[in-house]
Amino acid sequence: MATRLNPYLSFDGDARQALEFYKEVFGGTLSVNTYAEFGQGDTPLADKIMHGMLETPSGLTLMGADGAPGEEYKPGNNFSVALTGEDDAELRGYWEKLSAGGSVSVPLDKQMWGDVFGMCTDRFGIQWMVNISEAQS
Repeated sequence: MATRLNPYLSFDGDARQALEFYKEVFGGTLSVNTYAEFGQGDTPLADKIMHGMLETPSGLTLMGADGAPGEEYKPGNNFSVALTGEDDAELRGYWEKLSAGGSVSVPLDKQMWGDVFGMCTDRFGIQWMVNISEAQS
């Protein structure tokens, strides 16, 4: 899989409705995972979207999720840029450069879904997510 660069949108509890709307607009395949699917079935977030991805036949990719408790929702500043792929060295190199001089909110480390993931804000105030998947055989 090639490395992808795409927007990642944050929502205030209505990610499912928003992503379904974008599917109507752009077409394609929508996949969503709830917080319950990742061990948070006994929380108020159980049915909310932890991660959603819309992929269209024309090559567009849009990702989104509902914010977790304690995350402030700010319309107009509710997006990140996501870098995803399998090339560990390439993506770690991007991470090092993007996080240098900025701030790290989630260190680049193995996560509960099995991938290596991190979040940072670069020195210009842009939020980035880096997700490194294991190579598919």
